[in-house]
Amino acid sequence: MSTDISGMIECRPGARLWGPEDEDSVWVAGIDLFLLNGGNAYDGLACLFGVRNSFGFRPLAEGRGFPGDASQALRAAYGQGEAYGTTYVTWAELAAADWQETDASGARTRAGAAGDGTDWGPVWTVMRTLGALHGADNVRLVVWFF
Repeated sequence: MSTDISGMIECRPGARLWGPEDEDSVWVAGIDLFLLNGGNAYDGLACLFGVRNSFGFRPLAEGRGFPGDASQALRAAYGQGEAYGTTYVTWAELAAADWQETDASGARTRAGAAGDGTDWGPVWTVMRTLGALHGADNVRLVVWFF
């Protein structure tokens, strides 16, 4: 049985201007993951989110759940019924990650599984751009699996 991923990039443009606690600093939907990531390589899902992690990666963002402050567009897109493994990761966390860290066998790096040169590259480009505009902590990718 295959595993499919869904998700969305969100950003919080007001947080950079007024601070993250300001009432106008809400999360806004950026772009659906479907438009950016055409791949479904399990090593990428494993190293990023701990899903199908037979590789033994230390996941960056496993099992955090659905963010309570999600944008309305994300709430509308979220497949609550059958979804599992819901989690999120900020651009700040991704930018700070050790992309040379390997899986349990030492054969696969995080960069090789989900780096700029993989199907994840366009996702990171969008998040990097939004992070430069709005701050790395104010950009996140929210994902869930079927």
